[in-house]
Amino acid sequence: MKTSAPHIVSAFEDALKRLKSAIVQMAGAAETQIDQALTCLAQRNPDLAREIVEADARLDSFEHDIEAHCMRLLALRQPVADDLREVIAALKIAGDLERIGDHAANTAKRAVAIFSLPESGSLAGLPQLGRLVRERLSAVIDAYVDNDGEAALRIWRTDDEVDALYTSLVAEVERSALAAPDQFMAHMHLMMIAKNLERIGDHATNIAEVVHFISTGEALLDERPKADHSYDPVG
Repeated sequence: MKTSAPHIVSAFEDALKRLKSAIVQMAGAAETQIDQALTCLAQRNPDLAREIVEADARLDSFEHDIEAHCMRLLALRQPVADDLREVIAALKIAGDLERIGDHAANTAKRAVAIFSLPESGSLAGLPQLGRLVRERLSAVIDAYVDNDGEAALRIWRTDDEVDALYTSLVAEVERSALAAPDQFMAHMHLMMIAKNLERIGDHATNIAEVVHFISTGEALLDERPKADHSYDPVG
């Protein structure tokens, strides 16, 4: 008597591959959002800022599609063990990527508000933070694709690099604000841009935790490495 078990297993494996592919596509869209937000800052381009905000809906659509895919897999396949981790992880990663898109869009919105501010050292420091969090997101998605728990752990352990740069940047903005008190609102926008970029770094670290769990089946229970955040006027 023939059995359909091999076909069922193959169909489920294909469904998991499509799910992973969707996550990678969503991550690519999020990376593009970050790149464009940083370009918007560098070029002081309000038209690009509007495009970024409008494109954020694409990430929302990605998240909804991935959620629907996961719900179907959970309901119809009832995965267990490694397969269940893959599905739950996809839900979590999609949520973090959607929030990354939100922070990139918020960065673009804030950028429009500071285009009247003359370029300064405080503004010049933002691209460095943006590049760092962008690199971390790219690296953690590579770890996800490769199912590399060790790479994810390395990214998780260096979360304090983003915190240290963010704290330094906030201090620089504060000094600039003291020197130009008439530009108070502009400097507040700079603070919020820095905070949005720092939060992108946090979401990349969240993804690192998820990737490590997929790979090892073990949660990272230690407290995240953190730079001194004893004073964070935005957080």
